[in-house]
Amino acid sequence: MLLVRNKKEFSALSSKCPHYGAPLSKGVLRGERLRCPWHGACFNIKTGDIEEYPSLDCLSCFKVTVEDGKVFVTAKKKVRTLPAGTRHKQHLGVGMISTSLICFQDLESNLRVKDTSKRCPLSRTTVLLLGGGVAALVCAETLRQEGFTGRIIMATKEKHVPYDKSKLTKEMNLKAEDIYMRTPEFLDAHGIELWTEKEAASVDFQKQKVQFTDGSSQKYDQLLIATGCHSSFLSVPGADLQNVCVLQTPEDSSKILELATGKSLVIIGASFIGTRLQRVPTACLASGWARLYLQESSLEFPTEHWNHPFQMLQNRGVKFYMKAELRELKGKDGKVTEAVLASGKKLPADVVVVGIGTFPNSAFLKGTSIARDARGAILVDLHMQTNIPNVFAAGDVVSFPVALLSGEPCSIHHQQVAEVHGHTAALNMLKKEKELHTVPFFWTTMFGKSIRYAGCGTGYTDTVVKGSLEQEKFLIFYIR
Repeated sequence: MLLVRNKKEFSALSSKCPHYGAPLSKGVLRGERLRCPWHGACFNIKTGDIEEYPSLDCLSCFKVTVEDGKVFVTAKKKVRTLPAGTRHKQHLGVGMISTSLICFQDLESNLRVKDTSKRCPLSRTTVLLLGGGVAALVCAETLRQEGFTGRIIMATKEKHVPYDKSKLTKEMNLKAEDIYMRTPEFLDAHGIELWTEKEAASVDFQKQKVQFTDGSSQKYDQLLIATGCHSSFLSVPGADLQNVCVLQTPEDSSKILELATGKSLVIIGASFIGTRLQRVPTACLASGWARLYLQESSLEFPTEHWNHPFQMLQNRGVKFYMKAELRELKGKDGKVTEAVLASGKKLPADVVVVGIGTFPNSAFLKGTSIARDARGAILVDLHMQTNIPNVFAAGDVVSFPVALLSGEPCSIHHQQVAEVHGHTAALNMLKKEKELHTVPFFWTTMFGKSIRYAGCGTGYTDTVVKGSLEQEKFLIFYIR
């Protein structure tokens, strides 16, 4: 339990963030908002409600009373562990919890799922969500939380319910079920239909109907396009050889781990996808400059700062070929065996993982009147509304106005951003007139070191470093 004093008022909340279990006692309190110290999720200390993602769930709250200068917190008891005569109130001194051996059922869970409306068979309104990622998931849950009783269909080409894609590079031996964000039973209980292996082939915006690749179709009243993005493919000779992989799904992650363990692995690209493959011994080929590609425009670390992130990998046997160009991949019996650089250098390669960027999954919209940019990203406004009535878009497939860029449209592929997109789209489907408002937040870990990035660094003109680069404990401000 976390006891919070804000001015003269006390609140009692769950002590761990529902997202990854971070200790909220180490978070930041500003006004009535408590921010998680790891990934930036924010909660209202009075209600426990989630106010900023990536957490999907809220905090449990407990009744607080103050009597004679003493603070009392009341929670449900756990009957099977409470000895007879045990009190149902736990006495808390200010800033200190007594050591009484009292267990409360509420304290066992650090999360609270928001109350939701039920599906009403009499309602004929249908919201169709294309995509099975966090943007579509949050949109569906927000609709139910806000009282929508119509039909919700989530159609995805994936085999699974929405899962935590950030874990694909961290624990590559996990089963898909281990990283589900919601179970099939949860979706069913909340009246959210999930259609797996269901890929959109085209959309007729006049008839408000989506055609799928299996020949079926579905009409809608409101449509969310949240089909995400796909890894870019290599365009060199040998790119079609076996064991040339991209990392998109749990199956991809498991396959790469199985193929690469004890073998020579070459990673094309020095993006976060490439550098986060922690579970496999690697030789790393970096196509490009020494940059971390956090979004469409790259955020380049100042030269004097750059060696520190890569040094962690180099210390573990990873070799970098910077500013190198891949000329071709060679193979034997249909399987890749060698990567050849433009310089003529040859690298042994039993497995090749490609991490050279992404493109939006929007090809099925070609020939329609929906507005897209040169890369194919769907253009939306601050309501996540497209130029087509009753059609919204969210997540990695969109380009949206970014406040930190003076409203310029940009694609930002962060989980937290996709979640707030889905939330905002749902509210505007319900005519709530909610504008997008969030600060992009990205995180990763590399060998126990946390890297966090807040804001949007495009166009910076100066940097300020606080802390120690040598001790790998520092903060860099990008200023313009």
